[in-house]
Amino acid sequence: MKITSAGYARCSAALTGSPKYQVWGIAPPFDFWEYIETIPSEDFGGHDFSEGRVPYAWNMRGTAFQHVLVECETPDVFLVLVLDVPGNSVVGHHLPDLNRLHGLT
Repeated sequence: MKITSAGYARCSAALTGSPKYQVWGIAPPFDFWEYIETIPSEDFGGHDFSEGRVPYAWNMRGTAFQHVLVECETPDVFLVLVLDVPGNSVVGHHLPDLNRLHGLT
């Protein structure tokens, strides 16, 4: 399910100040690549995420969620997956363009 910009902003605001910690060097809690293969191409905004690089992942303390950022060829553009870890499922995805959001382009 695509998470809208407004929905992602609400989610991010709700998590601001929430304890979170970056996950390094461990395997993902489950295989989410099959989900990525079902995402409509228009949701990728013309970017290519096929190399499967995951530079960042955060566990949200006190919640069941992990945010996984999949990198593409464009710096600071990520496909964000919200994982329900105990449910072994992907809640949804969002494509924030950090360059555009922060006025860098």
